[in-house]
Amino acid sequence: MSTLLIPLAGPMQSWGTRSRFDDRDTEPEPTKSGVLGLAAAALGIDRAEPVAHLAALAFGVRVDRPGLPLHDYHTAQLHPGVRGAGTSLTRRAYLADAAFWAALSGDSALLADLHAALRSPCWPLSLGRRAFVPATPLWRPDALHGGLLLDTLRAAPTLRRDADGAGPYRFVVDRREVPGPLRHATPGERRDDPVAPFAQRRYALRDVTGWAEALPHLHPPQEVPA
Repeated sequence: MSTLLIPLAGPMQSWGTRSRFDDRDTEPEPTKSGVLGLAAAALGIDRAEPVAHLAALAFGVRVDRPGLPLHDYHTAQLHPGVRGAGTSLTRRAYLADAAFWAALSGDSALLADLHAALRSPCWPLSLGRRAFVPATPLWRPDALHGGLLLDTLRAAPTLRRDADGAGPYRFVVDRREVPGPLRHATPGERRDDPVAPFAQRRYALRDVTGWAEALPHLHPPQEVPA
């Protein structure tokens, strides 16, 4: 059993679960389907291939910088290549300047392969959309750990800037990975667990627990001049 940490930070990222053609949403944090899609691209798994081995991994997110929810508009041709075809105005939401730690936990051999693939991916990697490239490398030499998912997320170095402050960090973690009751925790569901190849767009509900937690060990006290 291993846990792999993946830093997800960039000018723009989008993690949709309810998107339609003309209205593309984003969740406030990375989705399991989105991160597994990134993993599949790194490993060279085609969209028509099974991903049950990836879906079996546990998943969790730590929100270091939530970013600013924004949206823009695109004009899309309804039937490309057809003379006289109309166009549609589409709305696309995204998170600006956000930073997260995503954690995958489970089969050690699979996660070791994924760790290596993030360093030299088969296909280009992005943060939810092809145009949203990461601002920092997704591979880190010390990202693969032998600890539990939640302990590993708590210990990950901060992705915040000094101006972001040292307030609580928000967590959204698979419920089965939370060892006991947590103060102010909120149960919920996400429809982002792939149950078929990505080309089929079939997702099951995933039980999650969300909460905010202070991590003072990530923020050493400031030295006061004598």
